[in-house]
Amino acid sequence: MIRAVTVYCSSSSTLDPAHTAAATELGAALAAKGWTLVYGGNDIGLMKAVADAVRGAGGRVVGITPQLLVDRGLADAKADELIVTDTLRRRKELLEARGDGFIALPGGLGTFEEFFEILVGRALRYHDKPIVLLDIDGYYQPLVAMIEHGIAKGFIREKSRRLFFVARSVVEAVEHLSSHPVPAPRDVCPSVPIA
Repeated sequence: MIRAVTVYCSSSSTLDPAHTAAATELGAALAAKGWTLVYGGNDIGLMKAVADAVRGAGGRVVGITPQLLVDRGLADAKADELIVTDTLRRRKELLEARGDGFIALPGGLGTFEEFFEILVGRALRYHDKPIVLLDIDGYYQPLVAMIEHGIAKGFIREKSRRLFFVARSVVEAVEHLSSHPVPAPRDVCPSVPIA
């Protein structure tokens, strides 16, 4: 069963209200399922919206943020557990390890980086955790189109389509995670033949 969900999202506070509403809806939905929120640990933008909604619905929040952002006063001091890392790389490693599944709300370069890192990890069979792009207001359509373009041009394998799920709503995203069996964690990557 899913116990914790890692949510990747924007720290921007200058977004269309539809995105903030979706983050708030997602936070409430995670808490209603009894799932712990694992997220980037900053008290700003969509990060703040999703964490506040989880707390407001009685859920548990785990924030993971680098010391650099703590020093800038951005850390979520209200988190049930706040993990401070030395580097961004360590932060991403823990965000991946602590979640049983992943949801990417709309976000910027950091969210794209995090999405592709866990996507490649799943492609290489380092993990088999479900990955959801929460496509609010069609935000991720250009990204999905780029992946399809890569498939058409032979740069990306066709089976990569099955590595992630595009949800059009919070309900769809949560239903997808609920239906996905969570495998036992893998400590090492299985051997992959080199062609």
